[in-house]
Amino acid sequence: MTNLIIAKFGGSVIGPDGIMIPKIIERINNLKKDSKVIAVFSAPLTVHDGKRCSLTDVVLEQGKNAENGIKPSLDIVKATYQKILQMVNEDNKKNCENVIDIYLKKAQKSLDDAFENKEFANEIRSRSLAFSGEILMSHVMNHILRSNQINADAVEFNDWPIITDNNIEFTNFLKSESIDKMGKISNLVENNEVVTIGGFIGKTVDGVTTTYERGGSDRTAADIGILFHNKYETSIDFEKDSSVVSADPKIVDFGLREINELSYNEARIAGMFGMKILDPIAIKEIVEYGVSIPIRITNIKNPEKTTIIKRELGKQKNHPIKIVTGKENCAIIRIEASLVQKLLTSLEKDKHYSEFIILSPFTKDGIELSRILFLDGDYVKRNEKYLLGFDSLATITYNRGVITLIGDEMWRVQQVVSRTSAKIGESGLNILNMDAQEETSRIIIVVEDAEENIKKAIKAVHEEISNINFIK
Repeated sequence: MTNLIIAKFGGSVIGPDGIMIPKIIERINNLKKDSKVIAVFSAPLTVHDGKRCSLTDVVLEQGKNAENGIKPSLDIVKATYQKILQMVNEDNKKNCENVIDIYLKKAQKSLDDAFENKEFANEIRSRSLAFSGEILMSHVMNHILRSNQINADAVEFNDWPIITDNNIEFTNFLKSESIDKMGKISNLVENNEVVTIGGFIGKTVDGVTTTYERGGSDRTAADIGILFHNKYETSIDFEKDSSVVSADPKIVDFGLREINELSYNEARIAGMFGMKILDPIAIKEIVEYGVSIPIRITNIKNPEKTTIIKRELGKQKNHPIKIVTGKENCAIIRIEASLVQKLLTSLEKDKHYSEFIILSPFTKDGIELSRILFLDGDYVKRNEKYLLGFDSLATITYNRGVITLIGDEMWRVQQVVSRTSAKIGESGLNILNMDAQEETSRIIIVVEDAEENIKKAIKAVHEEISNINFIK
């Protein structure tokens, strides 16, 4: 069976104004030696007001301007693509210029509609982002790859294989409908070394443009893997600007350990709790569709540094606590246990939302209460009326942060709960809640989300990990 690698290149890997594209070309040349390649691209970065930001953020700002009666402009976006265009050779430049012009006109039309309607939402928002960002970038990269003598082609939006439901801005992948739309991309893969496609973007059965949530290009890569796993020996490669280590290097600056292997479960939990390894929903979709695809996280600056993510791992010899991470801006809902199942079912079926954790229940005044830890306090605020509608006596506590220790074999670590909780106490933090269960492969410590509490706790726990004995 022929090898197929789905390689995802995010905005930070592309770099401001495409500065990292030569490294991407080098990487693709290496990947295609032994494999077909589908390259998934995010929107590129630029420098705006002296800060690095994604073109997605630039267009969202213009959409907000349109809502407020300020004429939207794509000047910053155009300038970014003009710089990237310099990487296209003379044979491909005219066609690439035309593509840029066509897609930016489509994006401008959507922004103008937002200006006229004073609303930047639903398909107007999705089309503005798609045609100025991911889809356009995939076509520009196609011309850049061709300029480097790579046999490549791009997926046209008319032939889009990622079919989703009708949730326009927070959409969900539909496998069977997507399989029906695979014909064109399958032919492109068969006849080219590399096929480029934009991430983050979907299309309904009726042709309406949709988007995943931010970080959705990871989901695109996973969804394409799901579609092709029976046809090719398929793997997914998330190209990053750093390798996976035991904590966020922006928080912990010494004693970091490189992580060579993670299970699907470990990677998903790490993503949910703040480690930017990959979108946890990407793994959730792979698991839910019963697929087992090897995933590799590669440091594009040093491709020998990788982390392999698999459904199940072999015998582990290194420290069982692989990652210490944390999440700010969380909220906890306390709801009567007899009513919680209706809420959980509705979150899954109606909201398609899964970024929460069930904590241990407790009893008060003879009533058993369940606690749900939501990892996005802003989501809870936006949906407060909906959430409280399941129990009029339910309560919500905001300004909570969580520190999480992750490892499927954490049971091999001696005194882990007492040692880590003591270390947090020594740092001057008050533990509000602690949830440790062998079956969940993680320990959750809840503290108040104030000042530098989460960062202080992560540093303290990570420092202690190397001092704790474990069963080898």
